[in-house]
Amino acid sequence: MFEQGMTRLHELMIILYALSVLLYFFDFVQKNQKANRIAFWTLMIVWILQTIFLCLYMYDTGRFPVLTLFEGLYFYAWVLLTFSLILNKLLQMDFTVFFTNVIGFMIMTIHTFAPVQLESQAAAEKLVSELLLLHITIAILSYGAFSLSFIFSALYMLQYRLLKMKKWNERLWRLGDLGQLEKLSVVLNAAGVPLLLLSLILGLVWKTIKLPDVSWFDLKIIASFVLLFMYSAFLYVKVRRGVSGKTLAFLNTAAFLIILINFFLGSRLSTFHFWYS
Repeated sequence: MFEQGMTRLHELMIILYALSVLLYFFDFVQKNQKANRIAFWTLMIVWILQTIFLCLYMYDTGRFPVLTLFEGLYFYAWVLLTFSLILNKLLQMDFTVFFTNVIGFMIMTIHTFAPVQLESQAAAEKLVSELLLLHITIAILSYGAFSLSFIFSALYMLQYRLLKMKKWNERLWRLGDLGQLEKLSVVLNAAGVPLLLLSLILGLVWKTIKLPDVSWFDLKIIASFVLLFMYSAFLYVKVRRGVSGKTLAFLNTAAFLIILINFFLGSRLSTFHFWYS
């Protein structure tokens, strides 16, 4: 009964999510405030439903739902949606919400239609600990910050291209100015790096205690440190070298691709996160 109710809830969320993204796209192409308002409130309903599902899932399992790839995808989508709504409230940047939730919608669709892997969930139940929960939760929060930073860099490159082509229209001004877009991408990365570092420290401590036989050269561990290095390099070249503009945006995009590889492929090829596949 619980699983059937959750399935119906997911189907409703996917429909509402798709409707919101389509309305935001309509507003992006053909400036329409009514479509924008409906899209925003539809997205709020999706966020409420996602939050209800998280609470029900935690009540049913008795733990925080981040221990499998299936659960991690859902929490990642929830983090993206939450961050985008907060930024939209603070900065009134509708296009940020649109582009962020294109990613969120894809993540939710993968989560909804991917088969639930019972073996992974059973293994996760055996390995649950507060240290592990903190490690994964903080890692996903850092991924959320990096994802939004990528969105701002993508908008920067789009804005830069429109300016070079001298396309002076309403859409150009609604994207935000180049300086603001770059600043927001840097601020979000500056927030994400310490979160990722803290997550890695917790993860390594947990590995030492629970999985001492796993190699320190495991693909997941190496990829995570590569990710930390890339985002640290991003901050270094910005703060110490004064690099800005397209170069910084391209570096941010490359780092985000490492996130996707690390999140999806790294977990499947790793023996460290063997339950997370």
